[in-house]
Amino acid sequence: MESLRELFRIGYGPSSSHTMGPRKASEDFIERHGDVKSVKAELYGSLAATGKGHLTDKAIREAFRNAAIECEIFWYPDVFKPFHPNCLSLSSQDGKIRETYYSVGGGKIVREGESSENKEADVYPDDLLGSMDKLLKYCDESGMQLWEVAVEREGEGILDYAKEVWTVMTDAIKRGLEAEGVLPGGLKLARKACTVHEQAISMSGALGNTLVAHSYALAVSEENAGGGKIVTAPTCGSCGVLPGALYYIQQEYKIPEIRMLRSILTAGMVGNIVKANGSISGAEVGCQGEVGVACAMAGAAVCYLLGGSVHQVEYAAEMGLEHHLGLTCDPLMGLVQIPCIERNGFACMRAVDHASYALVGDGRHKISFDDVVEVMMETGHALPSLYRETSMGGLARVYEL
Repeated sequence: MESLRELFRIGYGPSSSHTMGPRKASEDFIERHGDVKSVKAELYGSLAATGKGHLTDKAIREAFRNAAIECEIFWYPDVFKPFHPNCLSLSSQDGKIRETYYSVGGGKIVREGESSENKEADVYPDDLLGSMDKLLKYCDESGMQLWEVAVEREGEGILDYAKEVWTVMTDAIKRGLEAEGVLPGGLKLARKACTVHEQAISMSGALGNTLVAHSYALAVSEENAGGGKIVTAPTCGSCGVLPGALYYIQQEYKIPEIRMLRSILTAGMVGNIVKANGSISGAEVGCQGEVGVACAMAGAAVCYLLGGSVHQVEYAAEMGLEHHLGLTCDPLMGLVQIPCIERNGFACMRAVDHASYALVGDGRHKISFDDVVEVMMETGHALPSLYRETSMGGLARVYEL
């Protein structure tokens, strides 16, 4: 598995696979072939189907404009390449140069002809830490917690990076709670985080407390939808779940920053396992790979913060993914807004519930986290493409302007 720096990417929304990935692919092409004068960009499958709503064309054009290269874009939403549904081909206008890229989720790209797994970049060896079962065994034998394994493998510098991640996350919450108005795109969707938060803090009892957590997740998701600076956790479309849950717990229990950074590493270890053995791409497995994985990461992190053992942490993560199995990705108009934003809020609340439930037991349960990752992939591949980030079915189909 790769560094947690590859999972937690700092950038701008609204989509890790449809915005960050194509931008990175364009920059890679420029680095390799910077002497070309004009480029033809061909988008296939999900990347083409929802690209305009995700600002894919804007990201590509900006990258080439910065390099003083002309770019013409062509869309092929009905053509799906075998390796991955998010495909982008870039070529010189004379056709002599051509590179094909796949945006596989979380902002990561794979160039055709290269392996999707960069073994040289792996810091968590598969034979020792390549699954949750192996990771738990390693923790049992070493006495470490999940975050300690991350520090052991990546050095103390990974805590510095976690601090940068946490800063971006909390800044997004604060900006999102202050922002009002309508989000960009054709849905004319008004931001709600500010209002929800104000109403939540005026409520008494448990309902208000829970709604506060919801407002934090909404704030980050709305920032993402508006093209703001966020952290993929594990994707842009699910970026509100983890910071929402963590910020809520920090505020409620006055947890020191160092433990917040360790909780981020805990969440990262969970997300990394899914990224390595499953998928975090909505175009490949539906929203279970985005919000489902985010809920698993958040549940694990909250469980750690509340004193859970590594086995209780695994149980919280398992529930987060298990109870999102089969979740479709069918955004209205291809925008990361409906149902994406509210979905982040509800997953944030569920993550806290999963952590609480895991803590009342000893961590033993029937279905392992690795089992659920396997089932998630099976379920995701069984979903028709119209339910995997193409906006051709589900909610996206029944909605009319």
